[in-house]
Amino acid sequence: MMHKIALLLLLTIFVARAQKPDSTYHISGAASATNNGISLLPMFTLGKPALIFDLSVGNSRLAFEPQLRFSMEGKPWSFIFWFRYKAINKKKFRFNVGAHPSVAFRTSNLFDAQGNPKSILGHQQYIATEWIPTYQVSKNVSVGMYYLVSKGVSDGATNWTNFLTLNTTISNIPITRDVSLRIYPQIYVLNMDGKQGYYFTDMLTLSHKKLPFTISSIINKRFSSEIPGDDFVWNIALNYAFNKRLKRF
Repeated sequence: MMHKIALLLLLTIFVARAQKPDSTYHISGAASATNNGISLLPMFTLGKPALIFDLSVGNSRLAFEPQLRFSMEGKPWSFIFWFRYKAINKKKFRFNVGAHPSVAFRTSNLFDAQGNPKSILGHQQYIATEWIPTYQVSKNVSVGMYYLVSKGVSDGATNWTNFLTLNTTISNIPITRDVSLRIYPQIYVLNMDGKQGYYFTDMLTLSHKKLPFTISSIINKRFSSEIPGDDFVWNIALNYAFNKRLKRF
């Protein structure tokens, strides 16, 4: 069932794209180095330093946005291949949808026939969809929801994951003339194969008008949960971003 939903969503995105040609394209991306890799579901962490690479290629409505995550040792952590579409893009209200296949990597410590320890890199495969309505309250304040449903499609993967958030974005909070702060607090409920938890998370980003670098931090606090994990996690990251626009002739 989940496979059919995701395929239908992708088909809808590409049909809508074909009906509205756009001659302007963008290529943007970011690279981040962090002391603690935090997952798309912010209660889960790599538990050690990580490198994260984001890329976005598309036009004003449709984009392909892969995200590649590695440990600092170079071992893959997770690969997510997003297809995202801006279904509604009004002045005050936006509604975006997306779908992805993804791979999460896990290292298992085993012993060979001689009893010597060895590490084996395994993987779990998922397919997911996301739904993102957002309302712009003012120039620098917006409120919204985020809903993701994921289906594991390989042995050992979580069968069903439902992730629902209520969030607020407050941007351009002045620190100095050129430095500003952006905060993105959210409360969320997470259900994984029937086990449920309630959490608060916040992402803070410090930026300078004249620099392509930002400093960000994520904190996550568990209120109550049946899902194993830490009560509190946090990280700090140094990020570099670029954005180019191209015109098709």
